[in-house]
Formats: sequence, structure tokens, C-alpha cells
Amino acid sequence: MVTGLRSPPTPRSNAPSPRPTFDSDLLRAYMKKLLQTTLQSATWPEARERERVKAWMKEIGERVKERMLEIQPRGFKYIVLTQINENLGQGGRADLNCHWEDSDAVVQEMYSNDSVICICIAFAVQTI
Repeated sequence: MVTGLRSPPTPRSNAPSPRPTFDSDLLRAYMKKLLQTTLQSATWPEARERERVKAWMKEIGERVKERMLEIQPRGFKYIVLTQINENLGQGGRADLNCHWEDSDAVVQEMYSNDSVICICIAFAVQTI
């Protein structure tokens, strides 16, 4: 008889479930379509109509956040940054470096036409 050997432990049913992940690809496709349909005919407004730009940014931010909640309703905090500038033919560059958990996500989408440039960045940061 061999002593000291034990059977493998039985799996526990109360073991923690795997951490949820955020589907960035679903959000990226949504953001691309949203920016295009919202801003395709947009023109940079005159000074007295600048409230229109604020309204576009608010609408885009709220709709992206709503979609994020549809994709993964629990376990994440969501941050959406939206910036719209006048397109004067200027160049631009942006870099982003994030240090976090593997389950966190960031999605960035840009749209431009002859009049406006929009950059939207969405963060999904796990809270569990």
C-alpha cells in the first residue's frame, strides 16, 4: 500500500467564474458607423452656432456609452471622450499607451470630412 497519495480534489461549484471581457470589436464597428452617420453632412458652424458642436459631442458620447452598456452591462466602468475640431487641412497625430488588466479595453475611432474632424475614445475598465 502506497501512503501519501491522494485523489485529485473535486471541482468546487462555488469557484469564482472567469472575469468578463469587453468585446472591443463590436464597439469599434458601432463607433465607426455612428460617427459616419452623425457627421457625414456636418459643417463647422459659425461662432453663434457653436452649441451644435457641443450637441454632437454629447450625442456621440451618450450613444457610445449606451452601446457599451448593451455589450457588457456589469463589471465595468465606462469613460467616453469625444472631441470635434474644425478641419482646416491640418495634420494630426495621437498616441495612447495604457497599463492595466488584460480584461480592460480601449477603442478609438476617428472621422473626418471637409469641415470637421472627430476623435472618439472609449475606455472599459473592469471593476470586479
